[in-house]
Amino acid sequence: MPTGTWWFIGAAWGGLLLAALLLRSGGTRSAEGGTVDVPPPQALALLRGGRRAAVTVALVALHQRGAVAAGRKHTIRANGGPGRTRDPVQLGVHRALRRALALGTLAQRPEARRAVDALRGELCGAGLLRPPERLWTARALLGCVPLTALVGPYAAGASGTGLAVALAAGAPPAVAALALLRLPDTTGAARRLLAGLRERYPLPAHRREVTDGWLVQLYVALYGDPALALFLPRFSREGGLLDRPPEDDGNRPPADGGPVAGGASC
Repeated sequence: MPTGTWWFIGAAWGGLLLAALLLRSGGTRSAEGGTVDVPPPQALALLRGGRRAAVTVALVALHQRGAVAAGRKHTIRANGGPGRTRDPVQLGVHRALRRALALGTLAQRPEARRAVDALRGELCGAGLLRPPERLWTARALLGCVPLTALVGPYAAGASGTGLAVALAAGAPPAVAALALLRLPDTTGAARRLLAGLRERYPLPAHRREVTDGWLVQLYVALYGDPALALFLPRFSREGGLLDRPPEDDGNRPPADGGPVAGGASC
Protein backbone atom coordinates (compact mmCIF):
# COMPACT_ATOMS: atom_id res chain seq x y z
CA MET A 1 0.00 0.00 0.00
CA PRO A 2 1.48 3.41 -0.95
CA THR A 3 2.86 5.44 1.97
CA GLY A 4 0.72 8.42 0.94
CA THR A 5 -2.40 6.45 1.76
CA TRP A 6 -1.57 6.50 5.46
CA TRP A 7 -1.13 10.25 5.33
CA PHE A 8 -4.70 10.59 4.10
CA ILE A 9 -5.99 8.28 6.84
CA GLY A 10 -3.99 10.15 9.47
CA ALA A 11 -5.35 13.45 8.17
CA ALA A 12 -8.90 12.10 8.43
CA TRP A 13 -8.40 11.05 12.06
CA GLY A 14 -6.70 14.36 12.82
CA GLY A 15 -9.54 16.38 11.32
CA LEU A 16 -12.06 14.36 13.31
CA LEU A 17 -10.17 14.91 16.56
CA LEU A 18 -9.79 18.65 15.98
CA ALA A 19 -13.47 19.03 15.13
CA ALA A 20 -14.46 17.10 18.25
CA LEU A 21 -12.28 19.39 20.37
CA LEU A 22 -13.88 22.47 18.82
CA LEU A 23 -17.36 21.13 19.53
CA ARG A 24 -16.44 20.15 23.07
CA SER A 25 -14.85 23.49 23.95
CA GLY A 26 -18.02 25.46 23.30
CA GLY A 27 -19.26 25.37 26.91
CA THR A 28 -18.17 27.30 29.96
CA ARG A 29 -17.28 26.05 33.39
CA SER A 30 -20.56 27.25 34.85
CA ALA A 31 -22.57 25.31 32.27
CA GLU A 32 -20.53 22.16 32.70
CA GLY A 33 -20.85 22.40 36.46
CA GLY A 34 -24.65 22.55 36.24
CA THR A 35 -24.96 25.98 37.90
CA VAL A 36 -26.47 27.88 34.97
CA ASP A 37 -29.20 30.35 35.94
CA VAL A 38 -32.54 29.77 34.23
CA PRO A 39 -32.64 32.08 31.17
CA PRO A 40 -35.74 34.14 30.28
CA PRO A 41 -38.44 32.60 28.05
CA GLN A 42 -37.06 34.13 24.82
CA ALA A 43 -33.69 32.54 25.53
CA LEU A 44 -35.24 29.15 26.28
CA ALA A 45 -37.19 29.36 23.04
CA LEU A 46 -33.99 30.14 21.14
CA LEU A 47 -32.39 27.04 22.64
CA ARG A 48 -35.37 24.88 21.73
CA GLY A 49 -36.32 26.13 18.29
CA GLY A 50 -33.94 28.81 17.08
CA ARG A 51 -34.63 32.36 15.91
CA ARG A 52 -38.27 31.82 14.90
CA ALA A 53 -39.14 30.37 18.31
CA ALA A 54 -37.49 33.28 20.15
CA VAL A 55 -39.40 35.83 18.08
CA THR A 56 -42.62 33.92 18.70
CA VAL A 57 -42.22 34.13 22.48
CA ALA A 58 -41.41 37.84 22.19
CA LEU A 59 -44.65 38.29 20.23
CA VAL A 60 -46.57 36.41 22.93
CA ALA A 61 -45.20 38.78 25.58
CA LEU A 62 -46.04 41.82 23.44
CA HIS A 63 -49.52 40.48 22.74
CA GLN A 64 -50.12 40.05 26.45
CA ARG A 65 -49.61 43.81 26.83
CA GLY A 66 -51.73 44.64 23.78
CA ALA A 67 -48.69 45.83 21.81
CA VAL A 68 -49.24 43.53 18.83
CA ALA A 69 -52.22 41.82 17.23
CA ALA A 70 -52.95 39.47 14.38
CA GLY A 71 -53.07 41.18 11.00
CA ARG A 72 -54.56 40.14 7.69
CA LYS A 73 -53.49 36.98 5.87
CA HIS A 74 -51.61 35.42 8.80
CA THR A 75 -49.46 38.42 9.65
CA ILE A 76 -48.59 40.30 12.84
CA ARG A 77 -49.04 44.05 13.21
CA ALA A 78 -48.10 46.59 15.85
CA ASN A 79 -50.99 47.72 18.02
CA GLY A 80 -49.47 50.62 19.92
CA GLY A 81 -46.26 51.02 21.89
CA PRO A 82 -44.27 48.10 23.33
CA GLY A 83 -45.34 48.90 26.87
CA ARG A 84 -43.10 48.81 29.91
CA THR A 85 -40.40 46.42 28.89
CA ARG A 86 -36.63 46.58 28.67
CA ASP A 87 -36.29 43.18 27.04
CA PRO A 88 -34.07 43.71 23.97
CA VAL A 89 -35.72 40.98 21.90
CA GLN A 90 -39.22 42.28 22.53
CA LEU A 91 -38.13 45.83 21.72
CA GLY A 92 -36.31 44.71 18.58
CA VAL A 93 -39.29 42.71 17.36
CA HIS A 94 -41.67 45.58 18.03
CA ARG A 95 -39.43 48.06 16.20
CA ALA A 96 -39.38 45.73 13.20
CA LEU A 97 -43.17 45.92 12.88
CA ARG A 98 -43.38 49.13 10.86
CA ARG A 99 -46.00 47.27 8.84
CA ALA A 100 -47.77 43.95 9.15
CA LEU A 101 -45.36 41.06 8.58
CA ALA A 102 -45.49 37.30 8.46
CA LEU A 103 -43.56 35.58 11.25
CA GLY A 104 -40.83 34.26 8.95
CA THR A 105 -40.24 37.71 7.47
CA LEU A 106 -40.35 39.38 10.87
CA ALA A 107 -37.70 37.03 12.26
CA GLN A 108 -35.33 38.13 9.47
CA ARG A 109 -35.81 41.88 9.86
CA PRO A 110 -32.58 43.63 10.95
CA GLU A 111 -34.02 44.93 14.21
CA ALA A 112 -35.20 41.49 15.26
CA ARG A 113 -32.06 39.73 13.97
CA ARG A 114 -29.71 41.99 15.92
CA ALA A 115 -31.66 41.48 19.13
CA VAL A 116 -31.79 37.71 18.75
CA ASP A 117 -28.11 37.55 17.74
CA ALA A 118 -27.18 39.48 20.90
CA LEU A 119 -29.18 36.98 22.94
CA ARG A 120 -27.43 34.15 21.13
CA GLY A 121 -24.09 35.66 22.12
CA GLU A 122 -25.13 35.69 25.77
CA LEU A 123 -26.13 32.03 25.57
CA CYS A 124 -22.80 31.18 23.96
CA GLY A 125 -21.04 32.90 26.85
CA ALA A 126 -23.14 30.90 29.30
CA GLY A 127 -22.12 27.65 27.65
CA LEU A 128 -25.60 26.83 26.37
CA LEU A 129 -24.86 27.38 22.68
CA ARG A 130 -21.71 26.59 20.75
CA PRO A 131 -20.08 29.75 19.33
CA PRO A 132 -20.96 30.01 15.61
CA GLU A 133 -17.36 30.38 14.46
CA ARG A 134 -16.35 27.17 16.27
CA LEU A 135 -19.41 25.35 14.97
CA TRP A 136 -18.80 26.38 11.36
CA THR A 137 -15.11 25.47 11.57
CA ALA A 138 -15.90 22.10 13.12
CA ARG A 139 -18.52 21.33 10.47
CA ALA A 140 -16.12 22.28 7.68
CA LEU A 141 -13.52 19.90 9.11
CA LEU A 142 -16.10 17.16 9.52
CA GLY A 143 -17.22 17.58 5.94
CA CYS A 144 -13.66 17.00 4.77
CA VAL A 145 -13.12 13.83 6.82
CA PRO A 146 -15.14 11.39 4.64
CA LEU A 147 -13.62 12.86 1.50
CA THR A 148 -10.10 12.50 2.89
CA ALA A 149 -10.61 9.01 4.29
CA LEU A 150 -12.46 7.43 1.37
CA VAL A 151 -11.19 9.30 -1.68
CA GLY A 152 -7.61 9.75 -0.46
CA PRO A 153 -6.55 6.11 -0.96
CA TYR A 154 -7.65 6.23 -4.60
CA ALA A 155 -5.73 9.47 -5.10
CA ALA A 156 -2.62 7.86 -3.55
CA GLY A 157 -2.80 4.98 -6.02
CA ALA A 158 -3.78 2.18 -3.61
CA SER A 159 -5.29 -0.92 -5.16
CA GLY A 160 -6.26 -4.48 -4.36
CA THR A 161 -5.75 -5.58 -0.77
CA GLY A 162 -4.04 -2.32 0.13
CA LEU A 163 -7.07 -0.34 -1.03
CA ALA A 164 -9.42 -2.55 0.99
CA VAL A 165 -7.29 -2.10 4.13
CA ALA A 166 -7.14 1.66 3.60
CA LEU A 167 -10.90 1.96 3.14
CA ALA A 168 -11.51 -0.16 6.25
CA ALA A 169 -9.15 2.08 8.27
CA GLY A 170 -10.83 5.23 6.94
CA ALA A 171 -14.41 4.11 7.50
CA PRO A 172 -14.56 4.74 11.30
CA PRO A 173 -13.56 8.44 11.14
CA ALA A 174 -15.88 8.94 8.16
CA VAL A 175 -18.86 7.45 10.01
CA ALA A 176 -18.02 9.39 13.19
CA ALA A 177 -17.77 12.63 11.21
CA LEU A 178 -21.19 12.11 9.63
CA ALA A 179 -22.66 11.49 13.09
CA LEU A 180 -21.06 14.64 14.53
CA LEU A 181 -22.37 16.72 11.62
CA ARG A 182 -25.86 16.12 13.02
CA LEU A 183 -24.90 17.51 16.42
CA PRO A 184 -27.09 20.54 17.25
CA ASP A 185 -25.65 23.93 18.15
CA THR A 186 -27.02 23.54 21.70
CA THR A 187 -24.67 22.07 24.28
CA GLY A 188 -25.40 19.19 26.63
CA ALA A 189 -26.00 21.71 29.41
CA ALA A 190 -28.74 23.38 27.36
CA ARG A 191 -30.45 20.10 26.58
CA ARG A 192 -30.35 19.10 30.25
CA LEU A 193 -31.74 22.51 31.20
CA LEU A 194 -34.68 22.19 28.78
CA ALA A 195 -35.38 18.62 29.85
CA GLY A 196 -35.34 19.60 33.52
CA LEU A 197 -37.70 22.52 32.96
CA ARG A 198 -40.13 20.37 30.97
CA GLU A 199 -40.13 17.89 33.84
CA ARG A 200 -40.76 20.70 36.32
CA TYR A 201 -43.36 22.45 34.15
CA PRO A 202 -45.36 19.83 32.23
CA LEU A 203 -47.81 21.29 29.76
CA PRO A 204 -51.19 21.53 31.52
CA ALA A 205 -54.28 19.92 30.09
CA HIS A 206 -56.41 23.06 30.35
CA ARG A 207 -55.57 26.74 29.93
CA ARG A 208 -57.53 27.61 33.08
CA GLU A 209 -54.85 25.89 35.16
CA VAL A 210 -52.44 28.76 34.41
CA THR A 211 -53.14 32.25 35.74
CA ASP A 212 -49.68 33.78 35.33
CA GLY A 213 -48.73 35.52 32.07
CA TRP A 214 -45.02 34.75 32.50
CA LEU A 215 -45.83 31.06 32.80
CA VAL A 216 -47.67 31.23 29.48
CA GLN A 217 -44.47 32.58 27.90
CA LEU A 218 -42.48 29.82 29.58
CA TYR A 219 -44.80 27.09 28.27
CA VAL A 220 -44.62 28.50 24.74
CA ALA A 221 -40.82 28.64 25.03
CA LEU A 222 -40.62 25.01 26.17
CA TYR A 223 -43.31 23.42 24.00
CA GLY A 224 -43.94 25.65 20.99
CA ASP A 225 -47.06 24.91 18.93
CA PRO A 226 -48.94 22.81 21.53
CA ALA A 227 -48.68 25.65 24.07
CA LEU A 228 -49.65 28.28 21.49
CA ALA A 229 -52.71 26.29 20.49
CA LEU A 230 -53.65 25.83 24.15
CA PHE A 231 -53.19 29.35 25.51
CA LEU A 232 -53.52 31.65 22.48
CA PRO A 233 -55.44 29.70 19.85
CA ARG A 234 -57.00 32.62 17.99
CA PHE A 235 -53.95 34.90 17.99
CA SER A 236 -51.66 32.03 16.98
CA ARG A 237 -53.93 30.83 14.20
CA GLU A 238 -54.79 34.21 12.73
CA GLY A 239 -51.27 35.59 13.18
CA GLY A 240 -49.61 32.63 11.49
CA LEU A 241 -47.52 31.65 14.52
CA LEU A 242 -48.18 27.92 14.27
CA ASP A 243 -45.70 25.85 12.27
CA ARG A 244 -48.54 23.46 11.42
CA PRO A 245 -51.92 25.16 11.73
CA PRO A 246 -54.64 22.74 12.80
CA GLU A 247 -57.19 21.80 10.17
CA ASP A 248 -60.67 23.14 10.68
CA ASP A 249 -62.56 19.99 11.65
CA GLY A 250 -65.50 21.79 13.16
CA ASN A 251 -64.00 21.58 16.65
CA ARG A 252 -61.96 24.76 16.72
CA PRO A 253 -60.77 25.96 20.12
CA PRO A 254 -62.86 28.76 21.48
CA ALA A 255 -62.02 32.33 20.66
CA ASP A 256 -59.36 33.75 22.95
CA GLY A 257 -60.92 34.97 26.12
CA GLY A 258 -60.12 37.71 28.53
CA PRO A 259 -56.77 38.45 30.10
CA VAL A 260 -55.05 35.98 32.37
CA ALA A 261 -53.74 37.28 35.67
CA GLY A 262 -50.37 38.94 35.19
CA GLY A 263 -51.27 40.49 31.87
CA ALA A 264 -51.49 37.39 29.71
CA SER A 265 -54.29 38.07 27.28
CA CYS A 266 -55.04 34.93 25.30
